[in-house]
Amino acid sequence: MTARKLISFDWALKKLLRSKANYEVLEGFLSELLKDDIEILEILESESNREHPLDKSNRLDLKVKNQKGEMILIEVQYEREFDFFQRILFGASKAIVEHMAKSDPYEDVIKLISVSILYFDLGQGRDYVYHGQTRFVGTHYHDELLLSDKQQQYFGKQSPHEIYPEYYLLKINQFDDVARDTLDEWIYFLKNEEIKDGFRARGLSRAKEVLDVMNLSEKERIAYEWHIEEVRYQISMDRSRFLDGLFEGRNEGLNEGLAKGKAEGK
Repeated sequence: MTARKLISFDWALKKLLRSKANYEVLEGFLSELLKDDIEILEILESESNREHPLDKSNRLDLKVKNQKGEMILIEVQYEREFDFFQRILFGASKAIVEHMAKSDPYEDVIKLISVSILYFDLGQGRDYVYHGQTRFVGTHYHDELLLSDKQQQYFGKQSPHEIYPEYYLLKINQFDDVARDTLDEWIYFLKNEEIKDGFRARGLSRAKEVLDVMNLSEKERIAYEWHIEEVRYQISMDRSRFLDGLFEGRNEGLNEGLAKGKAEGK
């Protein structure tokens, strides 16, 4: 039996998964990714998700607060971005500052986990899930710097990396469609918008119900189809710009080579 196509995750983030009744879906995804039992307490307001009639951006994010008081920033992006790494650093820093009062001491800096679901080729690397942390390692003895005993007791953490932001990068298009574990089952869904009958990852059974296209009203279905077409168009435009630049560079190189050959032949 062919698996039924489900609503894309970016649309779900924007339209369906904000409801408390559907927290189970996000909790399942985050629990599998972070290897932890995640409970979402609330959805935090995000400026980039506010409706705007002229918004044609194919980047969407959602901020949630979990039971540990940590902020998790989830974003989905389709278009390539040359300064992506700088942008997610800025975004994480901005999110931390936005959720602090001017009078708050530094110890109240919130722990932030940034999760980027990417549908474009980023950097160089063979894997499809990357995890980034900030750790302080000695240049002479190669030991990791830990918090003092008093700091550990006060903050409830052992290492500075537990305080600093963490980054998860999921390169969806690089996944080979072989689900080796429960996280891979989620990534399979993110890539193919399908959930196979044998999948057992946390949150997927609920996602299968919530994200069924057939459950949308006619108005919602029309809006969803328009969204999918807009995503396709933006991806096509991005691909066209990339190929234009590629061929332009090749032609310039060819012309330079011909000119150099003529000059050397004189």
